[in-house]
Amino acid sequence: MWHGDYRFVLENLVLKDFKVRYRNMSLGVFWSLLNPLIMMTVLTLVFTRFMPNTTRGYPVAVLCGLVPFNFFTLAWANGTTSLIDNANLIKRVPIPREVVPISIVLSNCLNLAIQFGVLFAFTLIFGYRANAAWAWIPLISFFYILFVLGLVLATSALDVYLRDMRYVVESANTVLFWLVPIVYGFDIIPGGFRQMYELNPIAAMVMALRRIIMQASAPAPTLVWKLALGSVATLGAGWMIFRALERRFYDHL
Repeated sequence: MWHGDYRFVLENLVLKDFKVRYRNMSLGVFWSLLNPLIMMTVLTLVFTRFMPNTTRGYPVAVLCGLVPFNFFTLAWANGTTSLIDNANLIKRVPIPREVVPISIVLSNCLNLAIQFGVLFAFTLIFGYRANAAWAWIPLISFFYILFVLGLVLATSALDVYLRDMRYVVESANTVLFWLVPIVYGFDIIPGGFRQMYELNPIAAMVMALRRIIMQASAPAPTLVWKLALGSVATLGAGWMIFRALERRFYDHL
């Protein structure tokens, strides 16, 4: 168990990462608001003006995909390099090594909260209303964060030994943008691939969020179970990989 000093270090690392990210930018934290809005505008323009699309509230549907995906890509990319980026801290301060990648994920949770605010605002602007199903959002977000945390623990440990891991993550993020139903709906996916999509926690999160916000109904129980099991399994696997590799971190940092 972590005692008070470790929790203090974790809190300071979270705040440090959040502040440093926007410190030298003229708009600062407002980039957390602008980034999904710019992407939403471009994607809406392309997929409603240049290509036929009759989806009602398409900008909201896109934001339901962009908000969790942006969190995933930023937390995964920054978390993967976190041990290398904080090598001096790890060597000088006797703290649990996992504090560093965990702090990156938690720092990006602040961005996630800000972008959820944007999503809720656009939900109301486009005529959708808050409903009882919104109570599911904290639960599915919790499982989703566990999934990202497990992935970050695994790849941050691997990056200590394989410095190419960060480029693997960047390439994977590019591919996943099109494999996750962000610019398209789940209904156009061929039946043979739907089970595979639901097993992907990122896709499951997007589909659950759209159903909650745009259909005002709770996500399908099977989807929630798949998201929960996939997230817990990823966290367990990531934790074991991290523990197995951390013994020789000092020699490679």
